[in-house]
Amino acid sequence: MTRALTLGIGLLLSLAASAQDWREHARTMYAKAVGTPTVVGRDRVPELAEYFAAQFRAAGFGESDIHVLPYDKTAAVIARWPADHPSKKPILLFGHLDVVEARREDWSTDPFELVEKDGYFYGRGSLDDKAGVIGVTEALIRLKAEGFKPDRDIVVLFTGDEETDGHGAMLAATEWRKWTDAEFGLNADAGGGTVNAQGRVIAFSLQSAEKTYASFSFTTRNRGGHSSKPRPDNAIYQLSTALKRLEAHRFEPELNETTRAYFSARQKSESGPLGDAMRRWLANPNDTAAADIIEADPTEVGQTRTTCVATRLEGGHADNALPQMARAVVNCRIMPGVEVETIRTELVRAVADSGVDVALWQSTGAAPASPLRPDVVEAYTAAVHKRFPGAPIIPEMSTGASDSVPFRHAGIPCYGVEGTWIVVPDDLRMHGRDERLPVKALYDNVDHWRDMITALAGSQGRN
Repeated sequence: MTRALTLGIGLLLSLAASAQDWREHARTMYAKAVGTPTVVGRDRVPELAEYFAAQFRAAGFGESDIHVLPYDKTAAVIARWPADHPSKKPILLFGHLDVVEARREDWSTDPFELVEKDGYFYGRGSLDDKAGVIGVTEALIRLKAEGFKPDRDIVVLFTGDEETDGHGAMLAATEWRKWTDAEFGLNADAGGGTVNAQGRVIAFSLQSAEKTYASFSFTTRNRGGHSSKPRPDNAIYQLSTALKRLEAHRFEPELNETTRAYFSARQKSESGPLGDAMRRWLANPNDTAAADIIEADPTEVGQTRTTCVATRLEGGHADNALPQMARAVVNCRIMPGVEVETIRTELVRAVADSGVDVALWQSTGAAPASPLRPDVVEAYTAAVHKRFPGAPIIPEMSTGASDSVPFRHAGIPCYGVEGTWIVVPDDLRMHGRDERLPVKALYDNVDHWRDMITALAGSQGRN
C-alpha cells in the first residue's frame, strides 16, 4: 500500500470518527435537554441554563463571556464568542429552553425522556425548541474545535419563558442589550422544512415576519336582578350578540413584502381554485374575493389578514340571579406593522350598539416585518440546498409569536432560519401528544447551523 493511500485512508477514518464524536455529543445534550422538564411551575429551566453554560465553557468560551441570568423563577443564558478583529456588528443566535406541559398518561412514551424508535426522536421539546438549541450549540462547539475565526462577535441567547410570558426576550432586547446588541438575529425557533409522506421536499421556510399577539376583553355590565323576573338587557345575551358580530366580521386583506414573496412562491406549485386565487390576489391586492378564497383554505388561514377569535368566557354569579357581568377574551393575531389600537377601534365599530366595552387585555405590541436581507437569504438557501438540492425557499410570516418580536421592536431585524425538517402532516405535533423529530433532521440541523454561521460570520482561519 502506498504512503499516500495510507494517509488518505487515515484521514477518512479520522473524519468519520470526528463525525461520530459530534453526533454522540449532540445526542447527549439533546437527551439532557429533553429529559429536563422545563415547564412553567417546575422551576427546572435554571438547571438547564447552567448545563448549556457549562457546554460553552468546555468548548473554550471565556468565563466573562458567559452569563446565566435568573428572572421570574426561570433563567436565560447568554454566551459571546468574540472575534479577534471584528469587522462587522455582532450576530445574535437565539432559541428557548422552556416547553409546554405534557402528561405521561397522554403520551405513548414518557414525554420527559428522549426515546429513539422507528427513525424518530420522541419527547416534549424534541422539536419545539430543543432541537434548535442543540443545533446552535453543537455547531458552535464544532467550529471552535475546527479553529474557525469569526470576523464578528457571535452572541448566543437561550431564554426560559418563550412559551409563557416572553419576558426573557424583552429583557434581552432592553436591559441586557449591552450583551445582546447585534446587526441582526437568527432564530432557531422558526423556519424549517416540510417533507411529504413520499419523501419529497415541499419547501423550507425563512421567517421574516410574524403577527402581533393581542387579546381584548369584551365586557357587558348591568344591575342584574332576580332570575324569575327576566329583562331584555341581559348581560350574557348582550355579549352573545357582540360575539356573533365578531364571528361575521372580516378584516381587510393586505400584502407585505414577506407575504407577497410567500404567495409568489406558493402559486408556482398550486393548481386549481386556490392557485388561481393566489395569482389573482398577487395581480390585484384589492381583489378581496380572491383573498377570501385563500383564507378559507386550512393551510393558509391567517396569511391574508388580521384575525380575531373568542377564546374564553365568564359571566354571572348565581343560578337564580340575572348576570351583572359577562366577559369574553378575544385573541387577535395582527398583521405586522398594524397598531394594536387600530384593531381595538375596528372591533369597537364591529360590535357597536351591543352594549359591550372593548378593552386591551394583553399584547406583545406591534412589531415590523424584517426586510429580506440578501446575505441571510443567500446563506439560508445555500445551507438548505447543500442537503436538499433545489428545495424551494419560501419567506414566511408566522401567525404565532416568538422571541423575535422584542428585538424587532428594538430595531434588530430577526430571521427564523432553522434547518430541521418534518414529515407533514404526521409530524405536526408541537405542543401536542408524542411530539417527535426525525433522527436525521437533528444531525442535519447541526450541519445547517454550522454552514449558516460560517457564511455569515466569516471563514478565515478555518482548518
